[in-house]
Amino acid sequence: MSNSINTGDTAFMILCTAMVCLMTPGLAFFYGGLARKNNILIIMGQSFVSVGVTTLMWIFGGFGLAFGTDFHGIIGNPADFFLMKNVGTLANLLHGATIPFLMFFAFQLMFCVITVPLMTGAFADRLTMKGYILLLIGWNLLIYFPVCHWVWGGGFLSNFNFKDFAGGTVIHTTAGFGSLATILYLGQRKLTEQQKSQHNNLMIAAIGTGLLWFGWFGFNSGGALRADIQAVNAFVSTFVALATSLTVWILFAKFKKGYYDFVDILTGSVAGLATITPCAGYVKPTEAIAIGAIAAIICNLAVDFRKKKGWDDALDVWGVHGIGGFTGTILIGIFGTGASLVTASGLNALLVQILGVCFVAAYAFIITRLILIVSSKITRIETTEEEQEKGLDMEFFHQSTYDE
Repeated sequence: MSNSINTGDTAFMILCTAMVCLMTPGLAFFYGGLARKNNILIIMGQSFVSVGVTTLMWIFGGFGLAFGTDFHGIIGNPADFFLMKNVGTLANLLHGATIPFLMFFAFQLMFCVITVPLMTGAFADRLTMKGYILLLIGWNLLIYFPVCHWVWGGGFLSNFNFKDFAGGTVIHTTAGFGSLATILYLGQRKLTEQQKSQHNNLMIAAIGTGLLWFGWFGFNSGGALRADIQAVNAFVSTFVALATSLTVWILFAKFKKGYYDFVDILTGSVAGLATITPCAGYVKPTEAIAIGAIAAIICNLAVDFRKKKGWDDALDVWGVHGIGGFTGTILIGIFGTGASLVTASGLNALLVQILGVCFVAAYAFIITRLILIVSSKITRIETTEEEQEKGLDMEFFHQSTYDE
């Protein structure tokens, strides 16, 4: 611990943490607007439920599992920071040397809070609330906390100098490939294609997208943990990738199918954000142009591939977040510059990035499936055909968003 607190850095991180916090209700609006009109409250509620459950898990050992004393590169010690023990106003030299450790605790918590909610857009209509809560608990415990430790907490991937600036692997890849495991386990929705494609309110989805844009600046810039040149670079690179991906996605969609719809505009921007996230602090803003363009094409093709395979990913979480984060992580090894990207092991940086992100993707996929199998033994986690037809809002909340 150190007492070298910088008030400017601390103020910057307070703002970034608040911005990332706003992303969770922003995600709820984004998914809520894209959902069917009788499934709005359930998908929004899943985002808000994570705020409560995940925060308590973080306090009662989760933060220690992620950032506690390393155990053979696998996991941290939950007792180190249990009930916020040793989490105070002094700085931690390993995790934000110029801000209070308590600030680092809060900033990292916001990352954890939003990760499982990212998955909810994939399995819309198919998971009961009990099933979701079991998935949330098991997923945080067995996937988020360990992977966070491997990459950011001193675990084995960090020992190979594997890089993820703000969560392309820890958050987007894990959520994306966890989503894929979930939709393959739960299967197709028992709805017509017309019902599946219904969006209840695109204006609300656009507001949610705007909140995500705003919060993402804190998401990526805050990865620097101080108000410095790297934070500025991440800020500008984030917007450049967003704008480029949005534009290229629209053009690519127009070229492929002869038209584009409003959802293409929203989806294209999010694809760029997910892809720039792991490399925002390691690349130049001019290189973010190429990254944004690559994001639009690769993620768009991933969505097409998903459709050809018949995977029922309701809001394309795998194709946009999963493949976006996966691609961006690999692009660090191509576009990344600086001594920080030289691997201590002597391995090629690109190879380390590829092997690391592939391992995390496979781990998230396998463990998510195991969580679902075990959860299904405990309680009914799959919704029935009748529940899907009627909508889950009345079934689980006995409320509806719109008066019929």
